[in-house]
Amino acid sequence: MCTAVSFLSKEHYLGRNFDLDISYGEKAVITPRNYPFKMRKLQDLTEHYALIGIAAVFDDVPLYYDAVNEYGLSMAGLNFEGNAVYLEEVPEKLNVTPFEFIPYILGQCKTVAEAKTLLEKINLVNIPFSEQLPLSPLHWIVADKEQTLVVEPLASGLKLYDDPVGVLTNNPTFDKQLLTLSKYRGLSAKTPENTFAPAVDLPVYSRGMGTIGLPGDLTSSSRFARAVFTKAHSICEPTEMSSVSQCFHILNSVEQVKGCCELEEGHFEHTIYSACYNTTKGLLYYSTYDNRQLTALDLHKVDLDGSEPNVYPLLTEQNVHYQN
Repeated sequence: MCTAVSFLSKEHYLGRNFDLDISYGEKAVITPRNYPFKMRKLQDLTEHYALIGIAAVFDDVPLYYDAVNEYGLSMAGLNFEGNAVYLEEVPEKLNVTPFEFIPYILGQCKTVAEAKTLLEKINLVNIPFSEQLPLSPLHWIVADKEQTLVVEPLASGLKLYDDPVGVLTNNPTFDKQLLTLSKYRGLSAKTPENTFAPAVDLPVYSRGMGTIGLPGDLTSSSRFARAVFTKAHSICEPTEMSSVSQCFHILNSVEQVKGCCELEEGHFEHTIYSACYNTTKGLLYYSTYDNRQLTALDLHKVDLDGSEPNVYPLLTEQNVHYQN
């Protein structure tokens, strides 16, 4: 399924959990400005902004799940099964395939405002990468330090939502997800006042009683509410390490543990990786299910005027620091 969070501390961060039952050999990929993204229905992107992100690589092509460009615009695709509709070609539109979508937007736009303008012209067309690799049903979060946007492909075309909470999970559609938050408007990080029966001495038997009713299950709507609450009340120091740590703590509050969500016999959805991008500096931090230690890559430590992607396998084996 997946959860994504746009998080503002001293700088801006985009975090996401990638939840699935199988891995496609995901890699961290830095794509320089002169790598030619070959478009199926449009002119190839031979010059574009540089990207850093996590992608599956097929036929030497990075198929990005999430990324940030050199100007701080970030984007992530999340599962939208049962709702995503990819259309046939529309002559008056820019026909972009879903697997081209992230590099097409991040390769040309510096801000969410610029992305909105380009998105008004785009039709997401129903063309898979190959017969062996069909399209995934997705919707996307697009974020910079000023704004967060949700993009959903529906039968009527692309629907754009301003995202005031900076969180995206999966189903239902974003407008319905946002509406469900009203059910939890009485929750608080503080110990609540007894308004239930003021004349009765109702003891405070535990800390955290202001969060009673916050959902703890694994459904996308519950993860949405839990991530919004956790992010809204999170506190950290305005430093890089404190901010990165806090971003991962928010993601950890909605991570999927292997064994708790069975899709079919022997297949369990789990958080394959968690990523946090400092979009301001072009830094990618990630952890994987079996390696909780953070690994980092810097967009600006490669030749951004090159023509070949820089590909780094994700470090998936647990690395332990022995202190004695």
